[in-house]
Amino acid sequence: MEKIKVTIGVDIGGTNTAYGFVDKSGNIIHTSSIPTYSDKDANQLFERLFAEINSSFKKFEKDYELVGIGIGAPNANYYKGTVELPPNLNWGVVNVLDLIKRYSPLPSAITNDANAAAIGEMIFGAAKGMKNFIVITLGTGLGSGIIVNGDLVYGADGFAGEIGHTTVDPNGRECGCGRKGCLETYASATGIKRTVFELIASTNLPSKLREKSFNELTSKEIADAANEGDKLALAAFDYTAKILGLKLADSVAHLSPEAIILFGGLALAGDLILLPTKKYMEENLLNIFKNKVKIIPSALPGANAAVLGSSALIWNELAKKNY
Repeated sequence: MEKIKVTIGVDIGGTNTAYGFVDKSGNIIHTSSIPTYSDKDANQLFERLFAEINSSFKKFEKDYELVGIGIGAPNANYYKGTVELPPNLNWGVVNVLDLIKRYSPLPSAITNDANAAAIGEMIFGAAKGMKNFIVITLGTGLGSGIIVNGDLVYGADGFAGEIGHTTVDPNGRECGCGRKGCLETYASATGIKRTVFELIASTNLPSKLREKSFNELTSKEIADAANEGDKLALAAFDYTAKILGLKLADSVAHLSPEAIILFGGLALAGDLILLPTKKYMEENLLNIFKNKVKIIPSALPGANAAVLGSSALIWNELAKKNY
């Protein structure tokens, strides 16, 4: 009997690195994770990762065949195969694809996690059948992946698609990138926390969130409070959506997408973020774009979304070669 082809999807995070074996239809055969040890160099991670992958795959090799490796990582460059000065990893500049060749002969590809999410949505998720769309990842920061005419936009240097670092206010909030007023400082899980604490300081709105410290508070707790009618939490979501909607209207003017897909922790708030963002985007759109662009949630299953995105990356590469 012919073996079923699967790829390895790898998602490298600052704390943990997840991997999974995924078939061409997006079915996950197996998934697991190991600690990244972000203070150590890249080689130690890949040595441990491939020992784990090889050990795990022995249970499946009778029925399945590995055909490629896709990797999502912070500050990854698709063209060069590198990860360059990632904010939460003590790696410097590392050629990951060269590193992988020490452990596997399989074809491999790498991109940043938001780009992987965009390809994941196109192949396995909410963007099936679409050729022009944007994925916005609302996690600790704001990432984005842009698909135009069915292809991911990498730009001249491999780093295109930094919507999170477009400017809301040049004198605004300090960003981890060293600049001020970046979109991700307002529209992200961290950004909405900053908004809550600004509202605590500047208003008398009653809220149970006033009892929390900044480090204790999570975006899920803000969403839960908003769903219970907490006025301060609702105001925080409205402010976040107003800024996100304004900046997405700019992206629509540049790209005229069919849809914008919201992905990641803050997007799990559902209509609390989707509906007002759509409203504020429509208010700021050029008339020729009004009522044309959907804002929809990700259709990748949360716990395994990053692994599916990384797997989709290499499936997409193999498809280009008619594999």
